Amino acid sequence: MSTRRKFLTGSAGATAGALVAPKLRAAATTTQVCNTEIISLCGEWLFRLDPENRGAKENWHGASVPGEGWRAVIVPHTWQVEAPLADYRGIAWYWRSCDIPIRWQGRAVRVEFEAVFHTATVWVNGQLVGEHARKGYTAFTLDITNALQGGKANSIAVRVDNAFNRHMLPRGDSSDWANDGGIFRPVQLLITPKTFVERVEVNAVPDLASGQAKVTVSAYIRNTGSESWSGVAAFHIADDENSLSVLADSPNKGFSVGANAVEKLIFAITLPQPKLWHFDHPNLYYLEFSISGDRDVHRFTTNFGVRKLEVKNGAFYLNGERVRLMGVERMAGSNPEFGMAEPAEWITHDHADMKHLNCVFTRVHWPQDKRVLDYCDRHGILMQTEVPAWGGATFDGMTNHPDADIMENGLEQLREMIARDRNHPSVVVWGLGNEISGQNPPAYQFAKRMLEEAKRLDPGRLCSYASNSLGSTPQRDVAGLMDIIETNEYYGSWAPGTSDDVARHLDEIHAAFPGKPIVISEYGYCACTPDRPEGDQQRTEILHSHDIAIRSKEFVSGAIFFCYNDYRTHVGDRGVGPLRQRAHGVVDVYGAHKASYELLRRESSPVESVKVEHQLNKFEVLIRTRGDLPMYTLRGYKLRGLFFGQGNIPIEQQEVALPETAPGSEVKLELLFTQSEPPTHIQIDVLRPTDFSTFSLDWKP
Repeated sequence: MSTRRKFLTGSAGATAGALVAPKLRAAATTTQVCNTEIISLCGEWLFRLDPENRGAKENWHGASVPGEGWRAVIVPHTWQVEAPLADYRGIAWYWRSCDIPIRWQGRAVRVEFEAVFHTATVWVNGQLVGEHARKGYTAFTLDITNALQGGKANSIAVRVDNAFNRHMLPRGDSSDWANDGGIFRPVQLLITPKTFVERVEVNAVPDLASGQAKVTVSAYIRNTGSESWSGVAAFHIADDENSLSVLADSPNKGFSVGANAVEKLIFAITLPQPKLWHFDHPNLYYLEFSISGDRDVHRFTTNFGVRKLEVKNGAFYLNGERVRLMGVERMAGSNPEFGMAEPAEWITHDHADMKHLNCVFTRVHWPQDKRVLDYCDRHGILMQTEVPAWGGATFDGMTNHPDADIMENGLEQLREMIARDRNHPSVVVWGLGNEISGQNPPAYQFAKRMLEEAKRLDPGRLCSYASNSLGSTPQRDVAGLMDIIETNEYYGSWAPGTSDDVARHLDEIHAAFPGKPIVISEYGYCACTPDRPEGDQQRTEILHSHDIAIRSKEFVSGAIFFCYNDYRTHVGDRGVGPLRQRAHGVVDVYGAHKASYELLRRESSPVESVKVEHQLNKFEVLIRTRGDLPMYTLRGYKLRGLFFGQGNIPIEQQEVALPETAPGSEVKLELLFTQSEPPTHIQIDVLRPTDFSTFSLDWKP
């Protein structure tokens, strides 16, 4: 069964025969979110390529149904997964119609694209309503109110360009991932009063001494009307799990906002006895912010968590506890059935698999689908999300400073990423680039300016960049300005050397930056050249030997294996068309596990070993936790035993709670089964509070 059939059974597809323009019936798909109606525009659109750039001249964006040359596709969509179009980079068009009810008159209507790679120009009923240029991974919203015609079908046309472009990030063809063109994330209409809450920023930091949390709520109120608007603002907070209020109502705050203007309101409160967010205890809160005027009421909702990841004494402290973290990076868009237009089912599949790999800390090379961040929020994965500045070639031809267009594009992408993603408690580090040769003057100045802007916008969050230029004179690298030092090390793969070189490399970095945590932001093995065949054996050997070297360095606070998956990339050395890829992962592009998968799972577990002694139906289980890497206290964990009897049939399950277990300690627990017959085997799992298994043992008599 193909991946698409497995995960998208029942989804709509192109209709054979006559071409029918897709039309959305608002009444059938409207969902109410407080006072914001959200109308999905995902589904069937018309599509065609435009390699000769004729569309604008020939009025392809017009209100009438397009003629010949168009075909139906399902948005989210990328053409790069179609074999004939896998290498097409240039202009393409999307077109659809939707019914606009008369009741929307007097309302503000916006269209929100969660991402279009990389440049989108949008028309409604043939009228240009806006452009989002050279920023392929961040969301954007356009006000289309004045272009709409109530009580009839309206057209939306989008011109997309994904040609390599040297005036944006990633610059030209410098990046090593799939630059898939299209409307590749969801798109929807947002219908609100003309004065509405545009976004809300929540900073929630625990005071670990008092057991309270300081919460700052910053709301941006936009008035799209032609007259000034006055009203009051307030909010309440509830536990997301059980909807119980933890702050019934904030004080009302009166305010006014001028015509066609934005007003920022700031509230500061103390939240008593909050439940802290942690990768093993991903507690979330729900905030509803409301504004009320004489005629209009609008409410905006967001989730947030209360947590504190800080740097002290050269180490990570999460909610006051010193931790050493491990994880694995995933390259989105790598399944050739979907490319970057990943459905929610596949996003969940991959991240649940990463949780099974004991991933609690990851990073990514570009701003992610918000469904990825939502998963990390709810299931517990710490995230470093990055501006897509990849490779030293980003600054080719520049001297002492980055070119103005590249600098501005980087800042714009950073601002849009922070504005959308800052409330996610899983996001703990803003990534400012990857392998940009940080001792090169323009790269240094670029990262320095990005750091300044990130700290201006979000001063409480950590910032870093993944460096590949710390092998010599590390003190000259821009990494020294960051909150944490990140190094990509590939001894035995991209670079000659052994695990001894890993240890030496880490010692040299520590000597240059003795007061800062060091994170191995990438390590692993790529079968990307003829002298490095894929067989997974070398990947296994590097993972094991490098982990020994990394664990020996007490100053190393984190390690992220690269990569979870073999990944699609236009510079891939294996495969053709949509399957062009690099073999770098512990799973293949369809998610099938390699032998190295189980080793990575074991290496990343906070449980070092499990030993079993038994007498009849009583089993004593000795659990030893790691005292090096990863290192964190086990709270709320369980031991589960599944008893298999005759015929290898599972017939009884028992669970027992682990006491709080510190790193580097042992705990002995008893599993007592009621069966009189001997087992064929016992499946033993140590379970996290989130019910993911962190260690498995198949015990046989």
